[in-house]
Formats: sequence, C-alpha cells, structure tokens
Amino acid sequence: MAVRKTKYEMPEQDPRERIKNFDEVPYGYDADTAIKEAQRCLQCKDKPCVLGCPVGIDIPRFIAAIKEGDFDKAIKIIKEKSNLPAVCGRVCPYEEQCEGNCRLKKIGEPVGIGRLERFVADYEREKGITIPSKPKPIDKKVVVIGAGPAGLTCAGDLVKMGYDVTIFEALHAPGGVLMYGIPEFRLPKEIVKAEVDYITKLGVKIIYDVVVGKTIPMEEILEEYDAVFIGTGAGLPRFLGIEGENLNGVYSANEFLTRVNLMKAYLFTEYDTPVKIGRIVATFGAGNVAMDCARTALRLGAKKSYIIYRRTEKEMPAREEEIEHAKEEGVEFKLLTNPIRFIGDERGNLKAVECIRMKLGEPDESGRRRPIPIEGSEFKIDIDTALIAIGQSPNPLIPQVMKDLKLGRKGNIEIDEMGRTNIPGIFAGGDIATGAATVILAMGAGKKAAKAIHEYLSN
Repeated sequence: MAVRKTKYEMPEQDPRERIKNFDEVPYGYDADTAIKEAQRCLQCKDKPCVLGCPVGIDIPRFIAAIKEGDFDKAIKIIKEKSNLPAVCGRVCPYEEQCEGNCRLKKIGEPVGIGRLERFVADYEREKGITIPSKPKPIDKKVVVIGAGPAGLTCAGDLVKMGYDVTIFEALHAPGGVLMYGIPEFRLPKEIVKAEVDYITKLGVKIIYDVVVGKTIPMEEILEEYDAVFIGTGAGLPRFLGIEGENLNGVYSANEFLTRVNLMKAYLFTEYDTPVKIGRIVATFGAGNVAMDCARTALRLGAKKSYIIYRRTEKEMPAREEEIEHAKEEGVEFKLLTNPIRFIGDERGNLKAVECIRMKLGEPDESGRRRPIPIEGSEFKIDIDTALIAIGQSPNPLIPQVMKDLKLGRKGNIEIDEMGRTNIPGIFAGGDIATGAATVILAMGAGKKAAKAIHEYLSN
C-alpha cells in the first residue's frame, strides 16, 4: 500500500475567533487520526528520527504502539526518556529535530511525531497519570536550582534513580519559561501544572520563593547537599541599544510575557487587563518569542501588531507554524527594516520608531546573510508600544555569588559535554550554559547532567 505523502491535518481554532481568546490554537488529534498518522511511519531499522531527539526517545517504538492502538504502551515508552511529553508535543521544534531526520521527507511531509507525542500525553492525562513505583533510596541529597525544563528533567531523572532531590525556585510557580515565557494559547498552564505534578509525585520536593544567593546563602546549600545542578535559565533581556529605549511603552519581551502569564492577563480578555497594551504595537525580532509577543498583543486589544525584522522571512528563526499562525491572525511583517531610534512625546511616552531599510549581503557567522543599511532610506512608523524580542542572556545571579565558577564571555556557565562545571559536585545545563535556546535542548542538558551527577555520587 502506498504511503500517504502528507500529514493528517490537526484541527485548530479559526483565526478570526482565536484572536479574541487565549484558548489553545490546535485541538490535537483524535484516536482514529493518531492511528492513521502512525501508519505512515516506515519503522526504519536505523531510526534516524531518534538521532534528532535531544532526549533520545525511541520514536519508532512509541509510534508502533499507537499504530496498534496501545496508547498506554506508547506513553510508557516516551516516559522512559522524557518527563515532559505534553510540553514537548506542543513547543518542541520537531521540524528541525526528529521530523527533520524522517525519511518520508524525501517524498513529502515527515511523520507528525510531535502531534503523536502530544496525543498520547493528553490521552494519559485525561485517563489519569500512572506513577511508577519508587526505587530503593540512595542516601545522597541533590539540590536543583530552578524549576524550568532543565531543572525539572534533571530532578525527575535523579529521583527515579533513588536520590533525595529538592528544587529551589525563585518564583511562586514552577515551570520557568514554560509557565511565564510561553503564552497560554501555545502552552496552557494546566498542561505545565500536570507535568510538574507528575514530577513531584515521583518524589521531587519543590520549595518556592527562594532566591539562591539572596534568600539562602550558597554556602549553606554546599554544606547540606552532595551535588548541585544549576538550571536558572536565560532571564537577562537584551536590548537594541538605540536612542529612546527608556521611553514609557518600551518593554523587553521577557517582562511583557512574564506580566501576561504571572499576572494572568489571559483571563481578562473581556475585562480590564492588568497589562497595559497600546493601540499600535511593534515587536522587534523574528524568533518564536517575537511571534508570541505579536500574537499576544492582538489578544490584549492592540489594533495593529507589527513584526519588525532586519532580514527576510527566509532568515527568520521562528518555527514555520508560528509564522503562519501570526500571519493568519493579522500580524503585519515589516521585513528588511531596522530600528535606529525611538521617538517620544513631551511626557516621555513612545509615539514612533525611526527605521532604516536594509539589504542582504554575504552570510555572517550564523550562516544567515548579513543585513546592510541602505543609505538615505530612513522612515518613521507610528507606534505606542515596543516589545524587544532579540534574545536573552544567561541569568547572572548564581555566577555573581559563586565567584569561582568559570564563565564564558557572554556570562554563561562553562560546562563540559555532560554538564560538569569547573567545580567538583556542581553541574549546570540549559540556557544558563548555552544562552537562550529551546525547551527540548534544555531538557537534554538536564538529562545528561543527571547521568553525570549519578556517576559523580556513585564514585
């Protein structure tokens, strides 16, 4: 029988309706569609898709289980490697990873691996998550700093080995970027809470409102715990460095999305929201975070929402799905455009941005063609809110209180391939080591570090 060349479509909200709410955009597969999509898998012997997965899920095995209609077996296979399947099935850039290696790409679209992972994770959550039996306890204590994807993964893996694991989290809610950095319409908070609940039921303890180095001295932690994993993420926003960035109405993407998520602005679409948004919003940048900002602005009542980017659509780092969703919802793209100064009124409020048109030159170190200003092409765009989404730097708090930690030139903690720092017993991973990256890469780093911590404590 010939293999279907395209993925089975996943139903989603109509764009005209979804910009009025924060409900999740895709609805997900039903059981029949999931089985049909699983039947497209070629079950390659050398499993190229697994090579593209940072946490090493046995993808053909779990897809084979779905094909047989054994969804319980499928989620069990996924959880051999991943503690956050419902999250990964929603926000993982699988097009570049597992699906990017799928052999079906030679004739059409790859198997919808992400969609299938999401399906079985949602199936299990609706049915009731099964907690595995606890292993024999190991008399060693590990502390994880930060309850983001790297920290949660590391803690989950270690507690399944038998270690006594505690996470210290600075905020009052777990999840890190999963909870405060990704909008509700892409990753509902109830999904994150369910995934974290699974990890705590495994035995991980999470203590909130603790800023390590401030609330509790690092010296106390080093005395009490046998090993430390630092997963504090990339919480330091980057700015454009142009005139007028201190005007009222200019925000970092980090601040904007955190306010929307932690102040629950997504619950106030029919009322006054606790997050102020202007009528004309411009987001600077073209990654997934930029798309999140531009789409969130529309849901909060903006009449116009722009993406301003100095390259073309081809060079945008955002996922294709996110770009398409933004276009469908009415986000306007102003490409080959670079801001040179923000303009304010007499009260210090933002009223416009002056930009210059760009052209593309030779590729730079990122492999993308370098944008070059076109002399004399300056023009203005009226805006009253600017969201800066050009990336984030590693959180500086832990490096500030641990002077002996070796750092890279961008403030990241330097680690080896297994997450070891230059200090024995102290490990790190995720955005604190790499700078802002993807959720699944942070999870992969947490997984490697858990293995290295186990080897360290065993020896």
